[in-house]
Amino acid sequence: MNDKGRILVVDDEEVVRDVLSTLLSAEEYLVDLAETGTRALEMVQEGDYDVVLLDLMIPGMDGLQVLEAFKGRENGPATIVLTAFASIERAVRATKLGAFDFITKPFKNDEILVAVKNAMEQRRLRNENARLRISLQQRFSYRNIIGKSAPMQQIFTLISQVAPRRSTVLIQGESGTGKELVAKAIHAASTRANAPFVAINCGNIPSELLESEIFGHVRGAYTGATSSKKGLFEAAEGGTFFLDEVASISLEMQAKLLRVIQEREFRRLGGLENIKVDVRIIAATNSDLQAAVAKGTFRDDLYYRLNVIVIKLPPLRQRTEDIPLLADHFIKKYCDENGRGPCTVDPSAIKILMDYDWPGNVRELENVLERAVVLCPGNVITGDLFPKNLTTVQLRVAGASPGDNLPLKERVGDFEKNLILAALERTDWNQKKAAELLSVNPTTLSEKLKRLRIKPR
Repeated sequence: MNDKGRILVVDDEEVVRDVLSTLLSAEEYLVDLAETGTRALEMVQEGDYDVVLLDLMIPGMDGLQVLEAFKGRENGPATIVLTAFASIERAVRATKLGAFDFITKPFKNDEILVAVKNAMEQRRLRNENARLRISLQQRFSYRNIIGKSAPMQQIFTLISQVAPRRSTVLIQGESGTGKELVAKAIHAASTRANAPFVAINCGNIPSELLESEIFGHVRGAYTGATSSKKGLFEAAEGGTFFLDEVASISLEMQAKLLRVIQEREFRRLGGLENIKVDVRIIAATNSDLQAAVAKGTFRDDLYYRLNVIVIKLPPLRQRTEDIPLLADHFIKKYCDENGRGPCTVDPSAIKILMDYDWPGNVRELENVLERAVVLCPGNVITGDLFPKNLTTVQLRVAGASPGDNLPLKERVGDFEKNLILAALERTDWNQKKAAELLSVNPTTLSEKLKRLRIKPR
């Protein structure tokens, strides 16, 4: 007998189990039987079943509860629901819980055989896609960074080359491109991998507190310093210290950072003792440091100290071929986190994702897909689950002209709103930086946000 697939029949009626066992065995399927939902769960945990024929009305744990338990299983069986009490409500509920098909009793033999054949094919395709996903991730990923595009393959090569060295690394890229992920990948591939990786976002900490955070302080260094405290440099001893948004550091703090890079030592705030430190520094910025040097807001000597090895991350709009891979990764991640079965993306939805210009880059894509997974009523993610700005901005991307009974004033208003949203996304909703990007006064931007009803995050 050829093994065409393994099927579990779950029904409390002996005659139904016998009929289905005889019918499916004649088609060369391997068939096992269970009378209760509890026993069915035990058997699925013990064996690898391709298809489960599941009666909804079984004693103890009913069919819907069994489906709920199947839903969180990795690579679970395709489930065909059988019931003598058909209703739209139960069918919808079963479908949401991941049922592949819904058949009412009394059933026809051909109906069962066709449903089982289709379920087997779906399971085969799902397993094949899973294997392909793993293969692609192994081929086109580097320590949680995903990309098959030429720019990302070059980034992977560069990470491998610089990771074993001690040299300072400067990572440049727009907000949301994954600068911290690259820093972590460098650390993980280095000889410091077993030591701490310590990160700080310099733009999120007031300048008067930043020195204490990085270097620590001694007791009495300032009002409220009732005890001495180690800084992040000491916490990163032997490992890697990641300075994100390094361009936002004050000139005074830049001088102290330069000393650490040159001398490998520092002093705590208010202290007199020099503390030696063995730390690799990786800095990141979404700003043009050369322009900052020219403006006098960034020290040229620190710039050259940081600019030893530069990794420039491309924005997502310049590597759109990576979007399907990234989408698959994020959808699997959030399906797993939310305890639901696997989801796929409708091809038309993939086109929407690839046509959008992603001002917030990979971070924005991840947020969009997490939202879609949470809101998806079934197992296929469609474009209507995406935020409206993805489809609205496509008018701008496609270069649409006024028309379709839409007044020019309204079209210009839409363009202005999308441009402001793009600037906010690119600057992590920092209104001051967005205003600079748009070359407008922060007060003017604030007024526009109110007029356009854009609520700050």
